[in-house]
Amino acid sequence: MAQPENSGKQTDFYNQKGNMNIPDSFMHKVLAANSAFYNSFIAKKDIYKIQVLYTQIDRDKKGQISFTDHSLGLDRDNYFYPASTVKLPIAILALQKLNELKIPGLDRNSTMITRSAGEMQTAVTNDPSATDGRPTIAQYIKKILLVSDNDAFNRLYEFLGQEYINNSLHKMGYDDVQIIHRLQISLTEEENRFTNPVQFLDSTGKVLFDKPAEKSQFVYANRNTKLGNGYISGDKMINEPFDFSKKNRMGLADLHNIVKSIMFPAAVAEKQRFNLSQDDYNFLRRYMSMLATESVSPVYTAPEYWDTYVKFMLYGAEKGAAKPGIRIFNKPGDAYGFMIDGTCIVDYKNKVEF
Repeated sequence: MAQPENSGKQTDFYNQKGNMNIPDSFMHKVLAANSAFYNSFIAKKDIYKIQVLYTQIDRDKKGQISFTDHSLGLDRDNYFYPASTVKLPIAILALQKLNELKIPGLDRNSTMITRSAGEMQTAVTNDPSATDGRPTIAQYIKKILLVSDNDAFNRLYEFLGQEYINNSLHKMGYDDVQIIHRLQISLTEEENRFTNPVQFLDSTGKVLFDKPAEKSQFVYANRNTKLGNGYISGDKMINEPFDFSKKNRMGLADLHNIVKSIMFPAAVAEKQRFNLSQDDYNFLRRYMSMLATESVSPVYTAPEYWDTYVKFMLYGAEKGAAKPGIRIFNKPGDAYGFMIDGTCIVDYKNKVEF
């Protein structure tokens, strides 16, 4: 497990034009040394919208950590759809919200009952993936981090509400982030403003907390983001760019910093540290790095799941065995032709971290 106690220098990734402040000669040197693998992609990096942000992690003899950052094509104005990477801040904020409520007996393992308050909302009273059948924040976070479960994200989105999610992240300095809709289900912009009533119970069935249905009044910045040449709607091909203006937004530097804040909270600015306990950090790191097939509850088995499932950065789409001695703490995303991965890789045998 990577240790979070040591601090490093906080990096301001962008200059006033929105591009990264750090020279990327290192990145070009690495890519040139492996040109057979990368040339065809780098030659079209603008078409592919490639952005890379790499942080080298070094520890001295006393265990103190230093960070060295490198980038390629990093640009906050170059929009990409963040896909499932938005699930990571929602998982973190769910734990933070519990800490802020300060209700005796209420924790991530409390039973979480989701009600319906409208035609487009659905209720959840049990979770077949849990050993005891109870839906809980802990179980939803596990499913998010182990296999990127969309319904689990939606349930935490409904618990938190659009206003809490975005206001919390903006206060932390993630001003460009917009997490404004559920995933995989087709709802209008207005319908995504409404979130379900949620009730938490203790082991005796006593109500610990009631969160009423809410409508978000959050005002998010207007965007005019249209990408691509065409898209499929139903069974029809629409020959025009797809409109991402009302889709979620989270830039690579923000995702990178959120991962860093979980792995090394003392290394980010104080206002960018989530309100988490040490137990919360350990829980997140455990399931960010756990292989899906290692999980006991939920249980994920072959052939639908494999050792390196959602561990794209090192293994891609290969379905082989994980390399011994290496742990990948990550949250990837894959949708609308975009592939993203925010990850911290630790090779314990060779003592390499990045």
